[in-house]
Amino acid sequence: MRSPKTAAIMVALSLIVGVVTACSSSSSGDGKTLTYWASNQSTSLDADRKILQPELDKFEKQTGIHVNLEVIPWSDLLNRILAATTSGQGPDVLNIGNTWSASLQATGAFQKFDAATLAKVGGKDKFLASSMTATGAPGQDPAAVPLYGLAYALFYNKKMFSDAHLNPPTTWQELLDDAKRLTDPAKSQWGIAVQGASYTEGAHFAFMFGRQHGAQLFNGTQPQFDSPEMVAGIKQYTDLITSGVANPSDAQAQNQTNTTGQFAAGKAAMIMMQNNAAATLKTQNMDESQYGVVPIPTIDPLPAGGKPVSSHVAGIDITAFAGSQNSEGALKFINFMTSLDEQKVLNAQLGSLPVVKDAYNDPQFSTPAISTYRKVLADRAESMPMIPQESQFETLIGNAVKDLLAQAAVGQKPDDNAIKAKLTTANQQMRSGG
Repeated sequence: MRSPKTAAIMVALSLIVGVVTACSSSSSGDGKTLTYWASNQSTSLDADRKILQPELDKFEKQTGIHVNLEVIPWSDLLNRILAATTSGQGPDVLNIGNTWSASLQATGAFQKFDAATLAKVGGKDKFLASSMTATGAPGQDPAAVPLYGLAYALFYNKKMFSDAHLNPPTTWQELLDDAKRLTDPAKSQWGIAVQGASYTEGAHFAFMFGRQHGAQLFNGTQPQFDSPEMVAGIKQYTDLITSGVANPSDAQAQNQTNTTGQFAAGKAAMIMMQNNAAATLKTQNMDESQYGVVPIPTIDPLPAGGKPVSSHVAGIDITAFAGSQNSEGALKFINFMTSLDEQKVLNAQLGSLPVVKDAYNDPQFSTPAISTYRKVLADRAESMPMIPQESQFETLIGNAVKDLLAQAAVGQKPDDNAIKAKLTTANQQMRSGG
């Protein structure tokens, strides 16, 4: 998911956890109207509206229920959701980033998807098992169901690899070796590009690479960020700049288009991005004939306790406010949006992955690239920590990684001690609630 969570938002969330128990919706209460907050999934808010509106019209024709749509940018979405939980005025149905699910679940403001409720939207077995792991805290009824799937993968420039007589890497060391061979600063050509100023990307890679080294980020809800395993995982990421295979200016890259732009222009041979980057690349005049997609390689051999994690379970969930005045209509709409037909239509247009198993019988979701994403999501992905403090974890660790990459970019190569010091500070801030 793409998410701009801030420390202020985390404070707001901590204040409402355990206080909010219901939320009135902004529907009319006549059973014929729903309000839906959709997250921005494509290149613009207007593009999302154009994709979604025909499907909402289809739903109205089938059920007689009109859906008032608002597409909300990621920069505003969590703020809007939190404001709705405190004001009691929210939509009937909404999208959430799946890493938020446990945090928002703790507010008590959202529909509980117990077995009976899940049955109304097709049942638990309808969905990919991996995507269901990111719908709320373990041991509790889910607070949402999956809507769109996302997974990280390694995109590589076919021509650059062919010209250098290279095959796509299968281990992390091979990735580094290939990146070195494909780096030529004199030509402004780099082996790999990273989105270094995005703290969410930093948190994701810290989690993924930390798990490869065997890091356990929490003992229950107590953080243990500054373990040797986590230090090694973050060093694996920051070394992309310190080793000279990524442009130092990547430490200032804030959004996806910075990174995909380098890749599409032939200035970077590889990028590690989620599958929705394909849609961005298409707008930059690059398609699958020009690049290949493979799982992000893991270190080999894995150390004791290490896991072959190439992605976190990324994606978007859909849920309803518990206080919706049209709760049955809301569940009908969620069932519609996660139906087999709609999963085919929406994910094909948005460049995301279906979260419904049967959708993969459709040939359009059997391309080599999508098969790679699907395998990563099913077999090589773990959900981010499903605890109420998850968003605070992302902010603290992500900003620590962002700072370390900035240091690396100006020649202050962060060693193990420097990384550990950053993580110890994040540990202390997490424990103190800051």
